[in-house]
Amino acid sequence: MKILLIAATSDEIIKECFSKSEILISGVGMVNTTYALTKHLRENSYDLVVNMGVAGCFNSAIKIGDVVEVVEDHFSEIGFENGEEFENFSDFEITSTFKVEGKTNLQKVKGITVNTVHGNEDSIARIISRLNPDVESMEGAAIFKVCKEFAVPCMQIRAISNKVEKRNRENWNMPLAIQNLNTTVQQIIVAL
Repeated sequence: MKILLIAATSDEIIKECFSKSEILISGVGMVNTTYALTKHLRENSYDLVVNMGVAGCFNSAIKIGDVVEVVEDHFSEIGFENGEEFENFSDFEITSTFKVEGKTNLQKVKGITVNTVHGNEDSIARIISRLNPDVESMEGAAIFKVCKEFAVPCMQIRAISNKVEKRNRENWNMPLAIQNLNTTVQQIIVAL
């Protein structure tokens, strides 16, 4: 099985764990990710694309360091403001939600993909009220979209590095999240 691992940053992948795997570092954010993955898939074919990375978590039942599989992801900012309310476009054929079949035994979660990570109590409350996500990233839905367009199966594996709250890096645990992420993805690949 030919697998592509894609992450936003080289810090999220322990390369020694994946010496036989192809790795694409896309850069942070949905624009960089869309460009890098589209360019790569135009020149290469794969049986599976695995998006791996860290994520912020809204769900209090999920702990820092936990590894989850995102099976639904939304471009949370595609739409318009109508006074105080956010609305999705209904008069354009715009897909902003992507769902994939779960492929692991990990907890299945719903994600949002954002340009600006949440760190304001009011905006956090609004996004929870509107979409009730479990996690947020800056790349996930972009990978789902590109893989759908290229008809390539994909999965999104995220390790929780922090809770979504007012930015407080002292509460983050990137080393734990990255170690757990890499160990889990390595186990997934061996099992395939």
